[in-house]
Amino acid sequence: MEPPNLQQEEEKVLVSEHSWRPCPKARRRLRGCLEVVKGLLFRVGEDWYFLFVLGVLMATISFMMDLIIFRLYEAHRWLYQEVGDYLVLKYLSWTIYPVALTAFSSGFANSITPHSGGSGIPELKTILSGVELEEYLAIKNFGAKVVGLTCTLSAGSTVFLGKLGPFVHLSSMAAAYLGKMRTSVIREYEDKFKQNEMLVAAQAVGVASVFGAPISGVLFSIEVMSSHFAVRDYWRGFFAATCGAFMFRLLAVFNSEQETIAAVFKTDLKIDFPFDLPETFFFVILGAICGAIACAYLFCQRWLLAAVKENRLTGRLLATDKPVYTALVVLLLASITFPPGLGQLMASRLSMKEHLISLFDNRSWFELAQNSSMPTTQLGDPRRLWQEWCHPSATIFGTLVFFLLMKVPRCIPSPTPQCAAPIPMCCPHSHVLPPFPSAIGRLHGEVLAWFFPHGIRTEGTVYPIIPSGYALAGAAAFSGAVTYSVSTALLVCEATGHMAHVLPVVLSVLVANAITQKCQPSFYDGTIIVKKLPYLPRIRSRHIASYRVVVKEFMEQQVVAVAKGDGFEEVLAALNATTDKEYPVVESKGRVVGVQGAAAAKCSAYWCILMDSSHSGTERKGTPSEPLVLGRRMETLQSQRKLHQQKGMHRRKIKPLFALFLQLTGGRNLPEP
Repeated sequence: MEPPNLQQEEEKVLVSEHSWRPCPKARRRLRGCLEVVKGLLFRVGEDWYFLFVLGVLMATISFMMDLIIFRLYEAHRWLYQEVGDYLVLKYLSWTIYPVALTAFSSGFANSITPHSGGSGIPELKTILSGVELEEYLAIKNFGAKVVGLTCTLSAGSTVFLGKLGPFVHLSSMAAAYLGKMRTSVIREYEDKFKQNEMLVAAQAVGVASVFGAPISGVLFSIEVMSSHFAVRDYWRGFFAATCGAFMFRLLAVFNSEQETIAAVFKTDLKIDFPFDLPETFFFVILGAICGAIACAYLFCQRWLLAAVKENRLTGRLLATDKPVYTALVVLLLASITFPPGLGQLMASRLSMKEHLISLFDNRSWFELAQNSSMPTTQLGDPRRLWQEWCHPSATIFGTLVFFLLMKVPRCIPSPTPQCAAPIPMCCPHSHVLPPFPSAIGRLHGEVLAWFFPHGIRTEGTVYPIIPSGYALAGAAAFSGAVTYSVSTALLVCEATGHMAHVLPVVLSVLVANAITQKCQPSFYDGTIIVKKLPYLPRIRSRHIASYRVVVKEFMEQQVVAVAKGDGFEEVLAALNATTDKEYPVVESKGRVVGVQGAAAAKCSAYWCILMDSSHSGTERKGTPSEPLVLGRRMETLQSQRKLHQQKGMHRRKIKPLFALFLQLTGGRNLPEP
């Protein structure tokens, strides 16, 4: 006989299931119509709709973020100009604004969840390799990441962080949430393969929604995911990335930013004869330079990450007061970039996008500086942005060199608002088209234009040097070197709308990758190493001895096993010996040949079946090989488990014990609990 309270609870469950609801016929008709509509819509496949929603959603979020960032940066620029010629007020307006934004962003993001930080791609690689990171793709991280990333990028060139890595993380969180919605709509189980397909497509959408480049977005996703990218995910990635890129550029037209759908960064590069054949050698040299600088950068990045964690002062600030640490670092960076100070030699008044537009200028700055008057003080015309790189006490070469030298020491570890762990401020969050590698290529092109003022003569024809082409190659080479990717060559061409330099750009990227891959791990692999994420790295080609390593050299040999004929006491002893979640079942103790494995995840269902049978007075003749899904009697069984807890039964050990015993004996000779 069941206890009276359990019987009453079971009756309540049955009554609630058959409770009266209004308009039953209308509800049945509506449900039937919805099923018909769903059948017609999903006849072509439900993946199309969810991938379309993913692309449009992330493109809209990216555009709105860019719009808010632009407004906030313009407010900072207006405040700096309105304070007048008072140097103290100028300094305060220049420094306090980004400090307040980044400190608020850091505190807001970390107060919600620590998983909303960092580039996001290293953790995503770990997830796609089969490791489950708790709450990393939870939807609650989405809002914290959006607010943190928007406030950080609104600080402008003071912080010098990009958007690509964090936005890939945002796209992955949206894809994970849409995957759960898809499961509830089609009423099917979402396995691991479906989740990975959505995450891989989300990476391509993240890149396409930032730069409006769908093809290179898919290629970048393939290269970063390497062996985890399946060929069947091609169409998913291309479809979602195309929807995202098209929507991102279409919103710019609706907002009257552009007359038609065009590239994100407008350039006026000549396409009649972009480069001469002898210039190929100079592009190879540029690739070697970018590869060497990328090696030094990757080494410093890992060293700085480890040093900040080990330092007593910074470690204490990171553990207790991340916003304070962020504010101190941003205050230092803002002081360095103060325009009346060192900032006048770094074009610090320009935003990140204006930096790139000026570096991609088709004209030679050296020639313009010789034929131009003093630079203007007001910003406005994109054709005059190059004047920010001019200074009476320094040449164009001096300002570019100083810009590069000051950006390298700015790799100061800081928990920016998108990160929960310390990362370098100038780390390649936006690995593609950053001003730093573009300045390397621009300096290389300006030096060549100075050496060859009349161009290169070939067969009686003179072909001028175009420095902006080298700026494109520098951006792609350095970005590809730090990420181990070649798709950056196509990405810079898609983002600028210029395809004439694609061959020399690819050549520079290949040379830079060859140097970096022989010397240093990529930025993502280095972050995985520093954060100690459970990710199996790839074996480098030069480590031939690694291929001779076998499993027995690092496997755990002292494993507690359960024999097929063991009884109740032997199983209990195995459970008390270790805290493993699974136990191998072997033929015998002397012959360690596996029969099957007993998982702790099945224990709850077995325990419910056992308790139910013991109270109802019936004996189960066998148990299923998989956990049963108990429907109507689930609440009753939960009440039964509470009752047994009150009686003092040790469920923590008895539950897995009975599960293993049932699996070994097949449900025969069940002991009385």
